[in-house]
This record gives sequence, C-alpha cells and structure tokens, in this order.
Amino acid sequence: MPPAAFIDPAAFVDVHAVYDRDVIRLANPQRFEMEQLTAVVHLDREAGLVVGYKDVAADEFWARRSSSGPPLMPHVLVCEAAAQLCSFYCHEVGAVPGGYLLFGGMERVRFRGAIGPGDRLIIAGKKEKVRRRQTTFAAQAFVGPVMVFHGSVIGVPFIP
Repeated sequence: MPPAAFIDPAAFVDVHAVYDRDVIRLANPQRFEMEQLTAVVHLDREAGLVVGYKDVAADEFWARRSSSGPPLMPHVLVCEAAAQLCSFYCHEVGAVPGGYLLFGGMERVRFRGAIGPGDRLIIAGKKEKVRRRQTTFAAQAFVGPVMVFHGSVIGVPFIP
C-alpha cells in the first residue's frame, strides 16, 4: 500500500508557476539534460511543503530507444527530480546560505507506475528535518491521481 498522499495532485494540475525554470536555475546547479523541474507551483514555509512539476517531453534524452515498447522515464530521474525540488525549497527558505543541496541518498523508495512522454509529473516534498549537516524530506510524485513514486530524500549541504 502506498502511504497517504500529503497533497491532492488534482489541485496542482492547472496552477500557475510560482517559480519558473529561470528562478529554479538560481537555486539549483543542474543544466541541460539533468534539469528535472519545469516549475515550482507551491511553497509553504510554515508547513514545510513544496510542490513542483516536470512536463515530460517526447525529446527527452532517454526517450530515444532502440528496443521495442514505449519510452519510459527512468526511475532514477524521478528520484533526481524529487531531490532537485527539495534542494530548491532549502535554497528558498535560506537553509543553505550561499550553497545548495547535494543528493545524499534515499530511503524507503517505491515506484508504483510508469511515466512517459506527454505526462505531467507532479512532485511534492515535505520537510522532515533541515539541519546544518543533513536534510530529510518525504517525497511523493503523481501522474494524474496515481502516486507513482514515494520515498525519503536525503540532502547534504554544499557551499562552494
């Protein structure tokens, strides 16, 4: 059984971006194929909640396949998208002054569905702990109403 959703994904389908890709780039160093967020649509400091999405395009680097069957987004990129969303939250709330989060690990990860070109992957992160040396977020991702991913994202602050 998946855990209880901490957002209603339907509430974030047609919402306007609060932070677009240009603002996300100020917080996160990933570029080109490794940028996994299209927009952040909700950030609640008091609740420790952040919601964003990735519009999965047909020209993604992983979509070029030589095997049969439809192209499916690699699950490791779903993990990366969740980590980037949590890093963005930490930047916006000032948890890593002058730096950003490195992807430190994941725990209790489960994948529950496929993601492919044309899908909007809605990702939510909920702060569990934000400390000087390590952060932890519960993360969930949805395609439509279906939770396709959940797990715990660990971040390690990096200040260049």
